Amino acid sequence: MKKVLLLMSGGVDSSYCAYLLQKQGYFVYGVYLKLHDKEAKHQYYEANIKRCAEALGITYAIIDERELFKKSVYDYFVESYAKGQTPNPCALCNPLVKFGIAFRLAEQLGYDYVATGHYAQVKEGKIAQGIDTTKDQSYFLFGLKKEWIPRILFPLGDKRKQEIKPIALKELPWLGTLESYKDSQEICFVENTYIDILEKHYNVESPGVVLDTQGKEIGTHKGYMQYTIGKRKGFTIKGALNPHYVLKINPQENTIVAGEKDELATYQVRAINFSVPKEMFAEQQALECEVKIRYKSHKVKARVQLIQEDSEGKKQEILLANLQEPAFGVASGQALVLYEDDKVLGGGFIV
Repeated sequence: MKKVLLLMSGGVDSSYCAYLLQKQGYFVYGVYLKLHDKEAKHQYYEANIKRCAEALGITYAIIDERELFKKSVYDYFVESYAKGQTPNPCALCNPLVKFGIAFRLAEQLGYDYVATGHYAQVKEGKIAQGIDTTKDQSYFLFGLKKEWIPRILFPLGDKRKQEIKPIALKELPWLGTLESYKDSQEICFVENTYIDILEKHYNVESPGVVLDTQGKEIGTHKGYMQYTIGKRKGFTIKGALNPHYVLKINPQENTIVAGEKDELATYQVRAINFSVPKEMFAEQQALECEVKIRYKSHKVKARVQLIQEDSEGKKQEILLANLQEPAFGVASGQALVLYEDDKVLGGGFIV
């Protein structure tokens, strides 16, 4: 019997994954990772996992990895906003924390596979989009190590999100306690807004000026950390007839640059390479592929080059993507993810 280590969140999706994997003949071992300090949340989810494990007769473990999470994800999240960036914590958490821990445990315990409730698939040795494109999470998985991918199972990848809950509640009556369960938000440690997190570390209420692209003062804002690229509310523009959007954030001066929507458009995106293999560029100077610049953005055709640059005495691999159509709201810190059809080629973090 093949053995699978399943990362469980305590929600409907991962509980249903445990059921599906067991039904498919796998020996399932559930693992819940304590990553943040919201203890009430942990107690709720741990109780759900215990209920699931008892109903299915599987073993499970609760593992505290809050220290690693803080160093690898939380601190990066907070510091990124201080630098005027828009971080993507999930994209970093998956390779550095969740899957890293899972595969280390799988090796130690002798498990064949690692499974999660992500809406994604594995095709031809690559992460691929899930069938449900409205819930597809392949974008967040671009950083996974290539050698892990053949050993990853995504039981929900060929299913549609809206169909799962009613089926799960019908087939697994003990899941009734989760009937009113709300899907977990994208960032596990953010309750309402990211500002709630930042104000624990910084003074986020620091009024400043809004500039146009020529450097002329045109309005005021509440504090630069309260804005992300593309945001169109929360600041004042004198005498504006058309909506204005944040085009740039200057943390040192506590200023933001704003302009009309067409000024948000860009045809070129630069990102520090994180997971695109060099060998993909061995026989050609550029990749003809599609890219995404945000989780909710659509894929855009692009020509991507891998170039070497010096930054503060260090060599960096930069992914330079020239887009066939404009992208709006490209933000430093977000992920640039490369696709070939529905398969992920890798990606990097936008600079």
